[in-house]
Amino acid sequence: MQTGLYVALSSQMALEKRLNTLADNIANSNTVGFRATEVKFNQVLGDTKPTKVSYVSEGDEYLSTTSGSLARTGATLDFAVRGDAWFSIETPAGPALTRDGRFSLTEAGELVTIKGYPVLDAGGAPIQVNGAAGDIKVGADGVIHQNDTQVASLGLYQADFSGGFMRYDNSAVMPAIQPEPVVDRFDVGVMQGFLEESNVNAIQEMTQLIMVTRAFDNVTALMRDSEGSLDEAIKTLGGAR
Repeated sequence: MQTGLYVALSSQMALEKRLNTLADNIANSNTVGFRATEVKFNQVLGDTKPTKVSYVSEGDEYLSTTSGSLARTGATLDFAVRGDAWFSIETPAGPALTRDGRFSLTEAGELVTIKGYPVLDAGGAPIQVNGAAGDIKVGADGVIHQNDTQVASLGLYQADFSGGFMRYDNSAVMPAIQPEPVVDRFDVGVMQGFLEESNVNAIQEMTQLIMVTRAFDNVTALMRDSEGSLDEAIKTLGGAR
């Protein structure tokens, strides 16, 4: 009976984690460049002889690889990544990756995000341009031109999130494995005058949230009934003495 309580408790912990990720996804359903968090659960076998008991693992988080819809803005310094790649930005916590391409120029000509973080090139250096040198045009390869002259290049990076990641401000993520600059990939590029919307399907996430909430409540009720049965058994055995 106690084993059943442990199994239910492991299930409840897993459901709580999924509830948190769903709530975060829904809260960011309108956040530019946001990638939803998914959770993968596995069963864990407990070493309880003579039988083995399957518990629910707490779950491993991973990023959804689905791209969000592209919205045309027409703004010169709005950019969207085409394909499986990320912009790199410099934050107080170190370099981070983002799909939020709402950029602007400082008075010093530094290209920054909407939060004021410097945008980096493929070499990891902040991008600097002359704001008075003419219109900025960016090709699909990320190369920045002014008056038909190449002045800089947007860095695009590929990331492996299998080792884990941390979220940061500006729809950014910090993978545990060092990202690599994109080189010679025709399926990856930059689109000027576009922004990538959040890839969260709010209706689908709300549906899942309701289902997980119900499952959490059901497990809670099951644990309550199991505890009640255990109390009754103890009372019965105690009275038999």
